[in-house]
Amino acid sequence: MMAVQSRELAPAGRPVAITLICMICAIGAVAAIPLIVVGAMRGISPRYPVFTALSIVNGLVCAVGFWFMRKWAVYLYAAVFVLGQLLLVVMGTWEFSALLVFPLAVVMTGFVYLSRMR
Repeated sequence: MMAVQSRELAPAGRPVAITLICMICAIGAVAAIPLIVVGAMRGISPRYPVFTALSIVNGLVCAVGFWFMRKWAVYLYAAVFVLGQLLLVVMGTWEFSALLVFPLAVVMTGFVYLSRMR
């Protein structure tokens, strides 16, 4: 009986768009790791390496959540995206290019497939 219930809750499969998002997030996280240790990045802000490290961890955690089709991953990714935008506004550095295509596409794709997630 328990197995029947879990099959009913399981998604019909991971959509290709979600798989691509997960792969791109993983590659991006690995590629961004050197930014944590590059001294030139501290010129932007002394807190930039910490912000970058937290962003990498968030991206990886959300990628795992997306991979397993979890709703919390969509909510977390969207919340961190919005908080990042607000932080840029407060710092006075927000510009339209801050709405990067990929993060916005991840949020929109996540909400499109939210009903198929657990």
